[in-house]
This record gives sequence, structure tokens and C-alpha cells, in this order.
Amino acid sequence: MHAYLLPIVIVTGFIFAQDKAASEAHGRFTYSDFEAPTACRPCHVDLYHQWEQAMMSQAYTHHWDEIEYFRLAVPHADKEPKVAEVKDGCNGCHAPTAFLAGDTPPPHPSKGSRANESVSCDVCHTIKTVAGETPFNFNFVSTPGKVKYGAKGRNVSPYHTVVQNDFTGTPELCGSCHNEQSPYGVWVKSTYLEWAEGPYPKQGVTCMTCHMPKAYGINAIMAKEKSMVAQHLFHGAHDDGKLRSVVELRLNPDTRELEPSETVTLSMQLFNAKTGHKFPSGSAEERVLWVHVEAVDEDGNVYHIPVDPKGFKGEEYTIASEALAYQDLGIPLGIPDFPGIRREMIPVGDRIFRLPYLNPDGKMTIMQWYTASFGPDYRIGPRETKIETYTWQIPDDIAEGRVEIRAEMYYRKLPVPVAEFLDVPEEESRAVLINDAHTWIEIFY
Repeated sequence: MHAYLLPIVIVTGFIFAQDKAASEAHGRFTYSDFEAPTACRPCHVDLYHQWEQAMMSQAYTHHWDEIEYFRLAVPHADKEPKVAEVKDGCNGCHAPTAFLAGDTPPPHPSKGSRANESVSCDVCHTIKTVAGETPFNFNFVSTPGKVKYGAKGRNVSPYHTVVQNDFTGTPELCGSCHNEQSPYGVWVKSTYLEWAEGPYPKQGVTCMTCHMPKAYGINAIMAKEKSMVAQHLFHGAHDDGKLRSVVELRLNPDTRELEPSETVTLSMQLFNAKTGHKFPSGSAEERVLWVHVEAVDEDGNVYHIPVDPKGFKGEEYTIASEALAYQDLGIPLGIPDFPGIRREMIPVGDRIFRLPYLNPDGKMTIMQWYTASFGPDYRIGPRETKIETYTWQIPDDIAEGRVEIRAEMYYRKLPVPVAEFLDVPEEESRAVLINDAHTWIEIFY
């Protein structure tokens, strides 16, 4: 059992109660109960434009989310009663005003409905608390109206009432959407739980510390004095700058001088220096994080060096191969006996840091709502160091002289085969360089 699954055993009753409370919020309000983001822009100019560039403003309209919902989740919900709730529930976090207004499925993004507002200003600033003890599955308590909650509540607005609410600045607010259970009762998103079990809560480092960093300024044009203001940047997995150097790499050989046919063992240390949760996190079924190691001799010949297997159960999911997966895509797409597509498109033998999501048949799935269990959790925890080894027999025909060895860690938001199969824009499966490390050996004849 994964460490972060323990709370489900202890508080199952609370979890069902919270899930029920969230579901009962469906259709409780109307769109007119919520302010459009453009209503906030005149007074909160900078914060509006920060939100506008963040994924919060694209949670419903983003190309992959649109494809995943309309091509996979909705038709799957129509065919499989067990997952029927996702037709409404996906919108609880991706288009909250549409969910609360009962407009589900919402109109397609091309229709320009208010669902396109995604996670808007008024959604977060009218949340008072969460129902129950564990934040998850949009169990936030929404109270739309002229009262807007904030972590400070000092300013006076000519448009609405400002009320200080400690909850607004807590990780539990984030957890109401960044924790998610599938209909099968497993934590398919557990970013909040990963943070809660890590080293940072005791140090007062929260979600907002990294994703809403504070800066000296004003949060509204009528502010009488500057103060430390939480920036509404929400930088995360979709931001290259946030991803760079998340993991630190070091690489060293057990010897420097070798002859052809001799063997060198390389040791790599990988330290998660930046994330307050596991990396990758969130929709981990989609994420591909891997390390590629290769050597280049004096003549420019390139040699790929695969990772040494460690022998743990399910390790095959964490080493790149030509295996097929995602056979269950055939269900929503109406393709009987679908053979699947290649699991990932990276060099065979590279180490992958992932959490495989498994459907009720025990096969790897890209559809988190269809997840009934997990494979091995081989992600990198906050401040965790993993060590990988690479054993390489020097080729007989290698050039004499210095051999440069480099390790590069890459990240993709979506596996290339999935993106190509579902016609997802290439941007979503683009490889982002996280970090690299270099070392060398000398070859003598």
C-alpha cells in the first residue's frame, strides 16, 4: 500500500460524506450568482492579467483538457455506469461555475459560454471552507455574493465587501481540487496529501509559498499603501521556468581509466530540490519524467547506456520499452478489441519516474477516472534523493581518448503516442529539459 493511501482506511466515512456534499452542490446556483473575471479587472489589473496567463484561466479551454473531457470522459460516462459521475464531476474543478450552475456537460469551448471562465476569481474568493476533514473532489463550500473572502481583508472596495478569511490562504483550499479520488476510491490526484506527508508543512512552506509568491505592491488600485501581495501566477507543470532544475543530477564513474571490453559503473544521484510534493504530481498518469544517459567518444560516436534494473515488483513500468498500453481507450472511442498504443516514445532502457495508473483489468490507463489501483510509485518525493546505476561495458571499437558521458532528465506532460493518437497539439507532448549532469572517462589501448 502506498503511504499516502493510509488516510482512506482511517476516515472512509468522512470521505463518503464529503463526496456527497460536493455532489449536492451541483446545480445549486446559477451563472448570474458569480461575477465574471472581467468584472474584477478594473480594480485588480495586475492580478487579473496574471490569472489570465495562468492555467487557472484555461482549466476548461486548454486543448488537452478539452479533448480528454469530450472525446474520452463524456462518452465513457455514457457507457460505464461506474464512472457516470465524471460527466458532471470533472467540471467541479475544471469549470466550477458551470458545475455549480448545473450546466454539465457545458457547451463546447468553441461556443464561448461562461464555462470558459474556468477557475475564475469569484470561484476562489467566495469559498468559505471545505465540507469535512479532508479536502478533495471539489468539496469546497461556495458562498457567492457580494462578500469576497481574502487572506487579508484590510482594504475597502466600492464594489463588494471584503472579509478576512484564514481559510483562503491555506493549502486546504488548493487541496479541494488538487486531491481527487476516482470512482474506485483511489487517490488519482494527491498533491495536497503528498505535501502534507512531506517535510515542508512543519516549516510553514505551503502551496502558496511557491505557486503564489508574495511581492511588495498593491492588490487593487484603491489600496492606500503597499504591502506583501500574493501574486496570482500559479506557475507549475505547464511552465518551463518552474520545471527547470526541479531535480538536481550528479553523475560519477567508479574509475576514470579503462581499456576496451572493461566495465565502468556510473552512479547517478537525483535530488528533488524544489517541489513541495512528489515529482511528477497531479495527473501523474499523463506525466513522463525520465533520464537518458549516453557517452560520446573522441570520434563523435554516441553510445546509449541503459539503466541497471533494481528488481522491484512492477519495475517494468519504470523502464522505457516498446510495450503497448492504454487498451481501454477503445471503450470511449468505440473501438472493439483495441490493441493499444506504445506506452511511451523514449529510448528503450531509460529510467522513468512515474506512478502507473491501472484500470479494473489491471492494465495501464491514461483515464484517471477509470483507475482502480496503481503500479509502483517510483516518483521522487520532496527532498528525496534517488540513486541509479549504469553498468557499461566499453565497446571494443571505441576511439582512444576522452569519453564524455552526459545524463539528461526530460519531462513531458503527455506521452507522445497518446498525443499523436488523439490529435493533441504537439506542445502538450514536447520534451522539456529539467536538468543535466556530465562526467568523463579516459580510454587507453
